[in-house]
Amino acid sequence: MLTSLALIFLLGLTLGSILNKLKLPSLLGMMIAGMILSPYGLNLLHPSILEISSDLRQLALIIILTRAGLSFNIGDLKKVGRPALLMCFVPACFEIIGVTVIATRVMAVSFLDAAIMGSVLAAVSPAVVVPRMIKIIEEGYGKERSIPQLILAGASVDDVFVIVLFTAFTSLASGGKVSIFNFLQIPVSIILGIMLGALFGLILVLFLKKISVRDSVRILIVLSVSFLLMEIERQLNGILPVSGLLAILSMGIMIYRKDGLSAKQLSMQYNKLWVAAEILLFVLVGAAVDLSYATKAGTSAVIIVLCALIFRMVGVFIYLLKTTLLKKEKLFCMVAYTPKATVQAAIGAIPLSMGLPSGQNILTVAVVSILITAPLGAIGIDKLYKKLLN
Repeated sequence: MLTSLALIFLLGLTLGSILNKLKLPSLLGMMIAGMILSPYGLNLLHPSILEISSDLRQLALIIILTRAGLSFNIGDLKKVGRPALLMCFVPACFEIIGVTVIATRVMAVSFLDAAIMGSVLAAVSPAVVVPRMIKIIEEGYGKERSIPQLILAGASVDDVFVIVLFTAFTSLASGGKVSIFNFLQIPVSIILGIMLGALFGLILVLFLKKISVRDSVRILIVLSVSFLLMEIERQLNGILPVSGLLAILSMGIMIYRKDGLSAKQLSMQYNKLWVAAEILLFVLVGAAVDLSYATKAGTSAVIIVLCALIFRMVGVFIYLLKTTLLKKEKLFCMVAYTPKATVQAAIGAIPLSMGLPSGQNILTVAVVSILITAPLGAIGIDKLYKKLLN
């Protein structure tokens, strides 16, 4: 296991650095490192690492979402108004509908299987989007109309919405029933997640003001509370829907609102943690990618992924129509909302494990979406934000 971790960090750092020098996102190099080390490549990763891969990826997401909350001014999001709400579900709805229509024709899958495929593809990747939005916020771009805050918040809620739909569709496919309660989980999960995170954030602020400890100890306390929030989500699963990741984001926002100085100090420490967490995240995402699926797919999977991106971008454009954003700012939002990686790697294989007729096709399209959209979306954000945002 220790050898596997050494290989993950060394090869991830090396290929990430090489790609960075070639003016390409380092995450692409990290994903390539994962593909090389994976069971589908040289098979150099210990089985114990692969068994806890999803937990390690979740740890990395916890770190970056907490970091996002610690620098997130909720007042900026309030200025955005209606688009902030629509960003959470309109693009995903357009993409799911588009994939459902296209996949039934291109791959000749059933209507329900096509809807499941659409829900797998529709989740935007916080792992790609959030760290880039944090960087843009810190550099002051898009500040006047709070564009990075809009995308950051939307990317966090978008996943909750899409995963609930995915769960409903797969339940139907396995012979279960879908009731109105399934769809009520979406707003309930979001609201309870935000409230729970705000409560824990307030408690943390009061607690940390009363004790005097080093920043490293503060980090351990906040990180431990984040783990507890994810455990609360797991324990309440099937009883009460709560979004743990949204709770973590909300906790960071509350700390920022109530104690800006502590938030700034914690944020600097989380930046250091993200150096290692980013490598783990994207190398393990790459390790989950089986290139043989992509090579077997031919052009059909590529067509579906490209069509999905077009539908998503149209969805972003439509909900921004009556906003004050400039044309170039709308274009940036359309590009920034395209990357997929973490959710697709996590749920892409579930339909296949359930024995669904189109499970193989769904997994193939999920793999292709990661290979196409993660690097293209990251490159688009990195290359365009200085040109399109003030």
